[in-house]
Amino acid sequence: MPSTAAIGLSQTNLASRPAFSASDSLSTASAQLLRAKLSSEPEIRPDVVARGRALAADPSYPSATIIGAVASKIVLSSDPSDDLS
Repeated sequence: MPSTAAIGLSQTNLASRPAFSASDSLSTASAQLLRAKLSSEPEIRPDVVARGRALAADPSYPSATIIGAVASKIVLSSDPSDDLS
């Protein structure tokens, strides 16, 4: 392993690194709370199913404006197969 001098580091550079702080840590408490909340919800939500059925039965949904906006976004989006990276 090369010495610190060989790779251009001095002991003063190494010592000047900021100390570990609490902001450097990762807390999964939020993720655990989210998982607990999601697990308490029913897998099938009758209110959402009812709304979906109502929208599916509505001949004016989605509106011509929404269809035009979505079509425009599709046409104006870049083709992923053109990406040469």
